[in-house]
Amino acid sequence: MVPFRRQPDRSGQRARLLLWLSRMNELNDKVAIITGGCGGIGLATVKAFLAEGARVMLVDLDGAKVEQAVKSLDSSRLKGFAADVSKAEQAAAYVNATVAAFGGLDILYANAGIEGLVRPIKDYPEAEFDQVMSVNVKGAFLGMKECVPHLEKRGGGSIVVTASIAGLVGSPGMAAYITSKHALIGLVKVAAIELGPLGIRVNAIAPGPVDNRMMRSLEEQSAPGHAETVKAGFTAQVPMGRYAKNEEIAQMALFLASSRSSYSTGAVFLADGGFVTH
Repeated sequence: MVPFRRQPDRSGQRARLLLWLSRMNELNDKVAIITGGCGGIGLATVKAFLAEGARVMLVDLDGAKVEQAVKSLDSSRLKGFAADVSKAEQAAAYVNATVAAFGGLDILYANAGIEGLVRPIKDYPEAEFDQVMSVNVKGAFLGMKECVPHLEKRGGGSIVVTASIAGLVGSPGMAAYITSKHALIGLVKVAAIELGPLGIRVNAIAPGPVDNRMMRSLEEQSAPGHAETVKAGFTAQVPMGRYAKNEEIAQMALFLASSRSSYSTGAVFLADGGFVTH
């Protein structure tokens, strides 16, 4: 007599496989605009979105850098556009170019931003303050303004904004940057209320220190010639003991752009290693 052997229950394996398959190409055929696309976070997000099947318009100020980035990534689903996001006519141009190239729009990642100077308020140049506010706040506003009609035509979509923990705390010498990031969070909340009925979700990412060019600039400005000391001081305030990688912020943007965050809007998602827990 041949003994009966119970077949292993593979339902759990099948469920895990189905879940894995469902998460492949999460942005398949979605059309996304990523501003500040040549920077550390921006370029990492372009790569992440392309890997998940999206069609992407990379937008940045420097045309040569845009061309170089598009050429290096070598994807038929990627196009580039050089624009100053703080200029209304240029915002309209990059949005219209995206729709013309890809037939519609599903996602805006308003990531473009500048750090400005590290100076006390009494010494802060008015022109520099205006420039930071113009790029960081007006740039996101204009992107939303131009994208909303196209997102509405698709029946909804996702807008993601790069804010910062600077939008939640204060820090001496950074009046323009911190003011701009507080303003961005306010913009996100208003947009979420207005656009929710249209099926458009609006959320902010608040990174802490990220290991990229912007943090190198802030470190050096804070203590010229002693940037490493400043970096060590920032790192000591992060419970996880390190700066974020650009790719980690890109993964948060991917989550917020995808259907996995389908019931999240008007929120600020921290990606700071615990920095603001202090």
